[in-house]
Amino acid sequence: MLIESVCIPKRQLTTVNESCTLEEAIGILEQSGFRCVPVLDESEKIFRGNIYKMHIYRHKANGGDMTLPVTHLIKNATKFIHLNSSFFKIFFTIKELPYIAVLDNDNMFYGILTHSSLLGILSQSWNINEGRFALTVASTGKKGDLATMTKIISKYSDIASCITLDVGKDEYIRRTIVTLPAGTDKETCDIIVKALEKKDFFVAEVEDLTQN
Repeated sequence: MLIESVCIPKRQLTTVNESCTLEEAIGILEQSGFRCVPVLDESEKIFRGNIYKMHIYRHKANGGDMTLPVTHLIKNATKFIHLNSSFFKIFFTIKELPYIAVLDNDNMFYGILTHSSLLGILSQSWNINEGRFALTVASTGKKGDLATMTKIISKYSDIASCITLDVGKDEYIRRTIVTLPAGTDKETCDIIVKALEKKDFFVAEVEDLTQN
């Protein structure tokens, strides 16, 4: 995936230098309005971690020394990805973070990828803007299920996108979300659902994307 096209570059970010004190850092955070910002080294090229507003205020409330360097409360120092990282690495690294730091091929700080940008990538995977119906098809996950499923659907319609998720909570351990292209009518969708269920697939949900 092209991370470079969706991440926010360094020149557009508010950052804190590692030589800043906690008092200076909280001033930068308050002025920016962000709850956390990246901390960079003196050269402003190397990512040191993130500094959170709440951690500084907690430190201050407990009588902590505000003249300490910002590195005293630095977090997420090892939480970063590279411009060529895979989607799976991004997805599992960002998790509960507000954003993930992005490094270039020389391990220099390039920018950040936010949660909202990641959600935008996922929405493109669903092909919402070019789709009409999204079918959530449950299967047992046995070999050949996906091939059989797409073969059935292709008899009646093109496939705009297809995403497979492993669930594993019941007998149907896999959910495949298939988006049918714009222009697909309700009658065709109903025929596809019946054809899938005839082959023992369970269509858990049919969502009309034009209603969103």
